[in-house]
Amino acid sequence: MGVAEDVTGDTTGDFDWESLKAEAVAAMEHAYAPYSQYRVGAAARVDDGRTVTGCNVENAAYGVALCAECGLVSQLHLTGGGRLTHFVCVDGAGEIIMPCGRCRQLLWENGGPSLVCWTVSGLKTMKEVLPDAFGPDDLA
Repeated sequence: MGVAEDVTGDTTGDFDWESLKAEAVAAMEHAYAPYSQYRVGAAARVDDGRTVTGCNVENAAYGVALCAECGLVSQLHLTGGGRLTHFVCVDGAGEIIMPCGRCRQLLWENGGPSLVCWTVSGLKTMKEVLPDAFGPDDLA
């Protein structure tokens, strides 16, 4: 079972999930998806209070497209680093979607097991989204 059945709060107390989702929707509006027409936006809160966002960017060479989470993690590091604490991602209709496998790995490495994600089945920590994850500690 997830951290919560709805989005009224998280494991650290009240959190404004609707505002974070609105940031993801705003990011989605900038997506470049001329091939699939599948626009994606993502938003996350950083441990210092910043919000970082990203949108997907497709390429004619399909395999080198960038997911919204890639842009979000790039913005995280570009603007000072830190750890992601809350995350949400939406499709072109503004509906909650799940990150792909590559992006789950990005989220794990930049938020860790306690990062809280608004998923299609409610709020879940990354430990729940990606159990038995492989991460930097496995390379030590």
